[in-house]
Amino acid sequence: MEKKKIRIALTKGRIENKAVDLLEKIGYDVTDLREKGRRLILTISDENIEVVLAKAADVITYVEHGVCDLGVVGKDTIMEHGGKFYEIEDLGFGKCKFALAVKKGTDFYSGYGVKTVATKYPEVTRDFFENKGIDVDIVKIEGSVELAPLVGLSDGIVDIVETGTTLKENGLEVVEDVAPVSARLIANTVSIKLKQERILEIVNLIKENL
Repeated sequence: MEKKKIRIALTKGRIENKAVDLLEKIGYDVTDLREKGRRLILTISDENIEVVLAKAADVITYVEHGVCDLGVVGKDTIMEHGGKFYEIEDLGFGKCKFALAVKKGTDFYSGYGVKTVATKYPEVTRDFFENKGIDVDIVKIEGSVELAPLVGLSDGIVDIVETGTTLKENGLEVVEDVAPVSARLIANTVSIKLKQERILEIVNLIKENL
């Protein structure tokens, strides 16, 4: 009997590459995924799995709306966008962190004025400071967040930090970690019921190969 079709959304880029490595480790034939060219929908034909490549926030949208059964996306995107889906597993790759950074030698928490924080992640930033009981003004930045404190737009930034090299090169330093980040496996709430056996089979294979 043919296996139930499963569609998996992968976040394009580094998470995609690591996810493909994991699928290969499981024993799936990932030839089509390795030789994708510019295609955005790929197949693991012997397993009746379709793989969709998308931007991080769109992975959540596709899974939430049920056009994809499973998704692989960073915890950063989950924290910022939320959504109705099951977060099944920490995949352990794509590791980095959210951190609060300031110009070197600056005391972010000194004084009584409301501080301004620049970030690409306003929801994560808002939650972080609300939990600390601190009022801040949040400015959303689309490009290089490191620039904001250097030109006087903000007192600090909340951003994704991997090695910290970019911060150091721009005279900034981490003053506080906000939250750890890594790639997560998520599932559509309906798919996990209708395709339970098939999804559990894939999830168990993933867990065994982490």
